Amino acid sequence: MDAEAGRGGERAEEWADVTPDAARRLLAAAVEAFAERGYHATTTRDIAGRAGMSPAALYIHYRTKEELLYRISGVGHRLALDIIGRARDGAGSAAERLADAVRAFVRWHAEHHTTARVVQYELGALAEEHHAEIVGTRRETDAAVRAIVEDGVAAGEFDVPDVPGTSLALLSLCVDVARWFREDGKRTPEEVGDLYAGLALRMVGHGGGA
Repeated sequence: MDAEAGRGGERAEEWADVTPDAARRLLAAAVEAFAERGYHATTTRDIAGRAGMSPAALYIHYRTKEELLYRISGVGHRLALDIIGRARDGAGSAAERLADAVRAFVRWHAEHHTTARVVQYELGALAEEHHAEIVGTRRETDAAVRAIVEDGVAAGEFDVPDVPGTSLALLSLCVDVARWFREDGKRTPEEVGDLYAGLALRMVGHGGGA
């Protein structure tokens, strides 16, 4: 995502395994177009033009506009699951693991806010089978957060009357960062991550801070 990296915000590593270069450029262009115009208002011509390619060249790599969205969504949701899963399985107390999970998840949504907006808010445009697959990954991510919260309740670290509801609220809080974060804002991704880690611990009734 070279154009985005040049603005100092987004990073390209999420597309590092996409080859050839033309396919990677098209994904980056699709992210920009979907984030700016929305999936339904974006045409394949828009995407190809941003990538410096012809519309015909796009179809060599992606059969449809929806396939591009599916690829973007799949990468984003697998990264989310990996971030939360590593925190769930890490060392330390439940409070430490929850803070680590939220801090890393929020930082990703801030650093990659353009991609994250597409990943999180264009889900409904996916075809039925693709939507079902991505929803399955989201459920795994939800379960990973819930497992950390359950560990904290069991250990007496957290006071959470409604574990499923609180877990959903924690994820929603993190995801929303992609909607409002700007590179020229008052806080860096690291600062936002630290702030939200502290908020998360207060939400689960832990008074020890992040």
